[in-house]
Amino acid sequence: MKMCKVLGVSTSGYYAWEKRQNRNETEKEKWNSQLDERIKFHFYDNLTTFGSPRIHERLINQDHMKVSQKTVANRMRALGLFATKPKKYINTTDSNHDKQVYPNELDREFKPDAPNRAWATDITYIHTGEGFVYLNPVIDLFSRRVISYAIDDCMDKKLPLRALKEAITLRNPGEGWIHHSDRGSQYCSNSYIDELKAAKATISMSRKATPYDNACVESFFASLKKEYLYKFVFHTKAEAIAAVKYYIQFYNRKRTHSTLGYATPVEHELAYEKAQRQNAGNSQLSSA
Repeated sequence: MKMCKVLGVSTSGYYAWEKRQNRNETEKEKWNSQLDERIKFHFYDNLTTFGSPRIHERLINQDHMKVSQKTVANRMRALGLFATKPKKYINTTDSNHDKQVYPNELDREFKPDAPNRAWATDITYIHTGEGFVYLNPVIDLFSRRVISYAIDDCMDKKLPLRALKEAITLRNPGEGWIHHSDRGSQYCSNSYIDELKAAKATISMSRKATPYDNACVESFFASLKKEYLYKFVFHTKAEAIAAVKYYIQFYNRKRTHSTLGYATPVEHELAYEKAQRQNAGNSQLSSA
């Protein structure tokens, strides 16, 4: 063919290409193409943080696709979509002080049966070109929701105290709720303890050098860093602070948790509130 000579390709190569163009796509190929598109959507829509279990849950419950988790894992591998691995745990608080410490009342009971029964908190750091910034979240262990947080370039006692006061104002927990932290000097300061006592909290602290006593907060820090922060180099403190704020919104409202039946923290709390209203309505009907 004259055109093949002009383009510098073989005649057999041209006919092979033409045959591929005219061949109808098989049903399996159409299905894989559709599946790949939905996998990529959920992967990137969730900040590239979801592995195959969470994406499988999205495909089943949101897209109503009949597919196994093994198939999702295989397709993700073929597409080169992998979640980021966590980095090593580093302690940021100082437990070498002479202030009063409290026993571990939480005792690794990380699944309370209602909101505002047990909160946990800790401090982590984020590196920037201008130095470190420090983050102190307060997390409700029922839903794993970040109730409040404080972030600043100084991790003195004022940092966690700001987060605590905001959380108490927002939630107004009932008497006897558990507040769990490590033995850091910030959490043992007079002002912090006074705030907890005024809110009628049961004060709980991890055993020394035992980060697993506060595993839920450590898990949040790992997710924050491996899923989002480690993807960036922050030249300024303002950039890091903005990234943390963005991720916490995502974490509370979009990131699903396997421990919550693949609900988000906000969804889990709303489901609890709905169940409570239904139970109250049923009780009124039965007593009428």
